[in-house]
Amino acid sequence: MGFDGEKSVRAIILDLLKYIELIVMPYPIDKKFVIAVSSSALFDLSESHAVFVEKGPKKYKKYQEKNIDRVLGKGVAFPLIRRFLSINKRFSRTKPVEVVLLSRNSAATGKRVFRSIQCYGLDISRAAFMEGESPYEYIPAFNASLFLSADETDVIKAIESGHPAGTVLPTKVEDDEGDDELRIAFDFDGVIADDESEAVFKGKDLSDFHAYEVANSHIPHKPGPLADLFKKLSFIQKLEDKKREKDRNYKRIIKTSIVTARNAPSHERVITTLEDWGVSSNQTFFLGGMKKERILSVLRPHVFFDDQRSHLNSEGKNIPMVHIPFGIANKNPIIKVS
Repeated sequence: MGFDGEKSVRAIILDLLKYIELIVMPYPIDKKFVIAVSSSALFDLSESHAVFVEKGPKKYKKYQEKNIDRVLGKGVAFPLIRRFLSINKRFSRTKPVEVVLLSRNSAATGKRVFRSIQCYGLDISRAAFMEGESPYEYIPAFNASLFLSADETDVIKAIESGHPAGTVLPTKVEDDEGDDELRIAFDFDGVIADDESEAVFKGKDLSDFHAYEVANSHIPHKPGPLADLFKKLSFIQKLEDKKREKDRNYKRIIKTSIVTARNAPSHERVITTLEDWGVSSNQTFFLGGMKKERILSVLRPHVFFDDQRSHLNSEGKNIPMVHIPFGIANKNPIIKVS
């Protein structure tokens, strides 16, 4: 056999190895749309956390070992994560999304978490167990467009380091398994976009804010902490549009909404920004200071992101709220623009 023949055999072997790797190994993380979640956001760890606080890490470890086969209850982020992972069922060839577990637990105490993940049938295989340390530094390593955690300290550190993160607030968990749609709602300023407009509003009245926004209505905002998340959701929606074109009976998974306290004439800059980025939301609400819960109670999102705590109050405590501790709104809680 000549040199060309040897090269062909070598090429065939390499192709075969690549094929085997695709079957056995997870898809490259840098080609995925990734959400990272802590075990405290995914599951209800209130009972376990009480043991840790009252009795310390050794007793906590023994408690988890003793209850290793006792399935953990669903946490606030569970309905969101379950639906997010279902995107892969619609796009089974490429499997574009992934969820990574970033946990303060040790690998040993994390065994119960993974058994619960398997029990619920969640396709989560990648994880980082930090044995008491914050995992926020590993958000970019896992290519995550969002990190959800119930630990506010971890989230603040992540945001201060320029990573996309949000604090999951205590909420009654409602997960209708007959409802496949994934509804995600966003505030605009300080969440999708930067906090430039809120900074302008500080110390000025509403008319000054509107005048500034009208003068800059043709200038897109710079990205905020969850801009990448919003853009990637829009990309998945475009893939769904293509499926819809081929099959009119195709039922879309993702529905995005922007719920902002802006109103006309400051609304135009929001539209300018989204058009410049090449994205859009399914629904956009310009409320002009109305309580956001009036809209959210109808939308029933599986998560609502806002940078202001004052907008994250749900009377029924049944709307999953996530606080994004970003920008001037979190240095001065009086700001109420977005």
